[in-house]
Amino acid sequence: MRSTTLTPARSKSVLITGASSGLGRAAAVRLAELGYRVFAGVRTESSSSALASVPPSPGELIPVILDVTDAASISRAGSNLEHACVDTGLWGVVNNAGISVSSPLECLPLAALRAQLETNVVGSIAVLQRFLPLLRASEGRIVNVGSGVANLPGPYLAAYAAAQCAKEGLSDALRRELRPLGVRVSVIEPGTVYTPIWGKIRESAEEIIGSAPTEILEVYRERFIDFLNVSERLARASMTLPSDFADAVAAALGAKRPKVRYRVGVDSTGSALARALVPDRMMDALLPLGLDAAARSTYRHREIREVAP
Repeated sequence: MRSTTLTPARSKSVLITGASSGLGRAAAVRLAELGYRVFAGVRTESSSSALASVPPSPGELIPVILDVTDAASISRAGSNLEHACVDTGLWGVVNNAGISVSSPLECLPLAALRAQLETNVVGSIAVLQRFLPLLRASEGRIVNVGSGVANLPGPYLAAYAAAQCAKEGLSDALRRELRPLGVRVSVIEPGTVYTPIWGKIRESAEEIIGSAPTEILEVYRERFIDFLNVSERLARASMTLPSDFADAVAAALGAKRPKVRYRVGVDSTGSALARALVPDRMMDALLPLGLDAAARSTYRHREIREVAP
């Protein structure tokens, strides 16, 4: 998705949250390659040191300690960027920080639900409230990272789907609110991409399973574990790469007329099409069949790769 209508990136400053690994890191590196001065939000000093070791590029990659669930951390990052961007202003904020909680809703600890919403939704709003004065001054861009799951929520993704659907609604309202002020708002909807987050999803799910009441867990255990296994296999087999996501972020920040939504991956595009065309009850019946077919397909592809010369 390398756009040919990008505006010059040189001297433009962008903040991206959740940039320590996975999609956020890929986007931060890509933007620096395009010439942006990228303030890469990370939560720990070790992540900051790892980003600082990235080879030089035409732009700059500057780690910034930023925990979107910590008001004091957001305030400090805001003060730092106000000082650092006094020469260029702040062109964009990419709200990428997020977690993914997977669990049968009946087993879902409310603390895990609050953490999901606090990170993906409340954290995004807190960051925007702090940095909107800078964005208004530059008539810049907001890029909110959502998910194709918002179009087609699957089983055991209630917490994550709630957060991503909320982020979609937030983005629509904010886009209309800021349009008269010259600030553009876009949403990136990535499909399945294999990144380190999958290990964290598994770890969180196993912790939830371990703490659930036995009589409730037995109702869901087998189907939930099958869902986790199939989902991870599909992620490993996905043809969508972090670089595809990074190119979509670059397009949203650099296009003269950015799209409202950028769907990344065939599954993200397909889920949006299915939502528009397939009745809900039919989708309820088709979705399990699709997961089963996808699981069989990944098995076949793996067998072919293993026996290929």
